[in-house]
Amino acid sequence: MGVYVNKSSAGFKAARKSEYVDKSRMIAITNQLLDSKQSLMCVSRPRRFGKSMALEMLCAYYCEAYDSSPLFKDLQIASDDSYQEYLNKFPVISLDMTNFLTRGDDNSTIVSRIQSSVIAELNGLYGADYDLTTPLMTVLESIVAKTQQKFIFLIDEWDAICRELEDNDRLMNDYVNLLRSLFKSSSTPEVFSLVYMTGILPIIKYNTQSALNAFHEYSMVTPGKLAPYIGFTNAEVQTLCEKYGMSYAEMKNWYDGYNLKGVGSIYNSNSVITAIDNEKCTGYWTKTAAYDSVSSYISMNFEGLRDDIIIMLGGGRVRVDTSSFCNQMHKVNSKDDIFTALIHLGYLAYDDDGGFARIPNLEVAGEFRNAVRDCKWNVLSSALRASEDLLDATIEGKADMVADTLERIHEESSSILQYNDENSLACALTIAYYTARMYYMVVREMPAGKGFADLVLLPSGNQVGRKPAMVIELKYDQTVDSAISQIKQQNYPQALQGYTGDLLLVGVNYNKADKKHECKIEHMQL
Repeated sequence: MGVYVNKSSAGFKAARKSEYVDKSRMIAITNQLLDSKQSLMCVSRPRRFGKSMALEMLCAYYCEAYDSSPLFKDLQIASDDSYQEYLNKFPVISLDMTNFLTRGDDNSTIVSRIQSSVIAELNGLYGADYDLTTPLMTVLESIVAKTQQKFIFLIDEWDAICRELEDNDRLMNDYVNLLRSLFKSSSTPEVFSLVYMTGILPIIKYNTQSALNAFHEYSMVTPGKLAPYIGFTNAEVQTLCEKYGMSYAEMKNWYDGYNLKGVGSIYNSNSVITAIDNEKCTGYWTKTAAYDSVSSYISMNFEGLRDDIIIMLGGGRVRVDTSSFCNQMHKVNSKDDIFTALIHLGYLAYDDDGGFARIPNLEVAGEFRNAVRDCKWNVLSSALRASEDLLDATIEGKADMVADTLERIHEESSSILQYNDENSLACALTIAYYTARMYYMVVREMPAGKGFADLVLLPSGNQVGRKPAMVIELKYDQTVDSAISQIKQQNYPQALQGYTGDLLLVGVNYNKADKKHECKIEHMQL
């Protein structure tokens, strides 16, 4: 076993000894694609969504250097008809491109180091003496011709070099030529039964397009048949919560929100497992280079950018055209490009039905709040800070304080949006209760009784029984009494089926003429 050729199964063994969610049926898909026109696969997804683990699983399954059946015999793939046919049947080359970026100070030699490192191991494995400066594809063609055995080629973070060193034209040309020689050759189908690459961004519009346009792509926008294997599904998270006594509602509030076509809800897998390990749901989305990109993106002055971010912070959705994005993080030319990049980075969820983007969950919402603060959006930052006092005032029944705070937040957060627009007022209301997401599941326009409740707050996790539920009704140039009456007459509390405990009915009215807010709070028991 080597570092790059037929590497050990240690990575997948470690995963199996940890809390492992069975994603092995993905192997049935790759088995179907072996030696087909779709055998070149590029899977892009955000960090911490299991890219490397999936690649380690494929390496352990296909690698001929050992018997990995003990790792798979109790997994779902073991019942598939193709399981035994391809188990440990291939020589496997597995590269992590980030390792080449961190090993050695001279980035100009990365491409030559990739080739020479792999060739050196091939020499040892096959008893050969290929010159280390020989093109890698030439070596692989020669080996396949002698052994009549094709390779599996796995590449983790293939685009790391493109993302980190794209300004180095000479290096990029060398890297493109390497990829072209491997995957754009008439010998490619003769040498590889499967090529499986992972990355952060899709590849189709990179400078490497001519080298990689034969790849079939699976991304957060177009996940295709791999959708169930990107993150955790609802059923998987429910099973984990039952096993470890975690609140499913709280887990959903913190880490759900990525809805993929054909699968539905997808959770950030790393955050779910970390929450289980720590026995606590909180933000585990650390400040990485991707976070720096978020801060720089939302600081840009594209028309309508801040308006849309405020709408999303307020729980709304914005339409996004993902077609123009060139898939280079440092080259964005419009608001749509920024939002598309954030979708691929996992900071926004994308709803294919209608093409809308939104902030997916509480964890990511916290990172957006941090980014707003770091970008010195002082007006909005002040409104978000005030939401902490607003929640306490509401729970304590201080209606006048709630009205005053709402008035200030509405004025501050609407300084960019149209102040007297009803959508602006609803957005401001959600921003005003932004802090409530730490303790509540917050739902805008929740179907309830005979209509839709403007804002419903249901205690989540360990807050059930500690904090009251709330139904908030917003009126425009009417009265707070009419807001409370509508909650009762339309039977909005019916939306809280299954909830028992304290309930606050909160009526808010905004007077357009004097821009004043009124509030009335009533208490009831369910």
